[in-house]
Amino acid sequence: MHNGYFLGVDVGSASVRAGVYSASGHRLAFATAPVSQFRPGGERVEQSSAEIWQQVCKTVKEATALAGIPISAIRSLGFDATCSLVVLDEQGQGLAVSSGGSANHDIIMWMDHRATVETAQINAMKDPALRYVGGEVSVEMELPKLRWLKTHLPQTWQAAHRFFDLADFLVWKATGRDVAGLCTLTCKWNYLAHEQRFSHSLLESIDLTDMLERIPADILPPGAAVGTLTATAAEELGLTTNVIVASGLIDAHAGGVALAGAHPSGTLALISGTSNCHMLCSEKEIFTPGVWGPYWSAMLPNYWLTEGGQSAAGALVEWTLQESGASANLFHKAQQRGCHPIQLINEWVAALEANESEPTRNLHVLADHHGNRSPRARPDARGSVYGLTLERGENQLARLYLATLQAIAFGTRHIIETLRENGHTITRLTLCGGATHNPLWLREYADVTGCDIHLMQEEDAVTLGAAISGAVASGAWGDFTSACKAMVEAGEIIQVNPQRREFLERKYRVYLTLWEQQQAVNQLMQ
Repeated sequence: MHNGYFLGVDVGSASVRAGVYSASGHRLAFATAPVSQFRPGGERVEQSSAEIWQQVCKTVKEATALAGIPISAIRSLGFDATCSLVVLDEQGQGLAVSSGGSANHDIIMWMDHRATVETAQINAMKDPALRYVGGEVSVEMELPKLRWLKTHLPQTWQAAHRFFDLADFLVWKATGRDVAGLCTLTCKWNYLAHEQRFSHSLLESIDLTDMLERIPADILPPGAAVGTLTATAAEELGLTTNVIVASGLIDAHAGGVALAGAHPSGTLALISGTSNCHMLCSEKEIFTPGVWGPYWSAMLPNYWLTEGGQSAAGALVEWTLQESGASANLFHKAQQRGCHPIQLINEWVAALEANESEPTRNLHVLADHHGNRSPRARPDARGSVYGLTLERGENQLARLYLATLQAIAFGTRHIIETLRENGHTITRLTLCGGATHNPLWLREYADVTGCDIHLMQEEDAVTLGAAISGAVASGAWGDFTSACKAMVEAGEIIQVNPQRREFLERKYRVYLTLWEQQQAVNQLMQ
């Protein structure tokens, strides 16, 4: 049974990626395509399910063509996606999620923060079910978004026949099966997987009991076989109707499968992207205030999952590089050299460090520009920079960029320390995603957290995780542990530099102090 090829499709915030993998985890081919984000104003960020499906089909066709294998050799397809909300009518067509908006803009993205009032209303109920999301729902989850729709767009609410998490929408498009993944419902819809139910007291308190008739009744765990491709989907994807489709996963959780599946207990998986997710499995039910979970079997069956996160990681680095007076010079020089701007800015940092020991000694960043997901659970949190001077040019941008990398790493350390304080055991730190392409950021993650970082050979762990889910669904392996041991190969280890420990200890205390100072300022302005 350990043969054939497995497709993984990852739908991120800005692109779709498809990879074809062998039974040993070797990637034969990879394809990517962009997806649009629409920003109608304020805190709103929307997407189009039709465009995303179109780009999924495009990338799958490209990847399978590049793989150079007969399509009949592809056994399975696994989907993962951001935890965004898709709204469809009875005919399966999209519905507008903003007043006066296009029906083609039928997705409220995870990063959309329109539902802050509704989030506060839900949390004010203090329902016992909220214990399983660290005590409070996040504005990035689905119940606040649904409550917002019902309140502000009643016509959309009435016309809505199906609310899907994006990964479950993709599974439905592929198979025609009306199912939801245990992963998506448990982590983002407040489904109590350990009791196999929603909290009716919570739904009643916020007038969302009628949500239940608008979501799939069938719920399948990770790695379950939903069905095979419909004839229509097979034609659109360029595959056969024999391909088995696995239940959907959230994108970070697919990365967690690849990073932690072979050794679940004690492995903290950091999935680095637009935002950061920190996935930790345990055999015991452990509650951590401000950190999502514990979720039963939401990522790996028969394990409790705890999920920390940072709302802006790669997005904050990108923003920082674009907002300086030296930004135009950075991008212009990178284009002239034919290199990525990150490579060039890292060279600027190296030049700065050659002349100064720890150039950020007097420049500090609090990385809450898009709120604090964990462990403070404060979507209204804001970022700050302390220690600005009149410095300009390459050195100014390099210094601020380095301080920003460190700040994001300090946020990860804060999550790790909070987890340990609440009884979690962390013996190993693994990482995948955008940061793996940035050696300077990897250095800061290791030195700031005090943990060696274990990478894997496959640079796109999320897409591989989706393929592993499909491989398990196809029966190629009986469980995730055996599949991951066969399909995941260990890579480089980024080791901690102990000589920086004392400096970074002091700088971490500054990081925590910046939060306290910001709260004091906010209090003065109320």
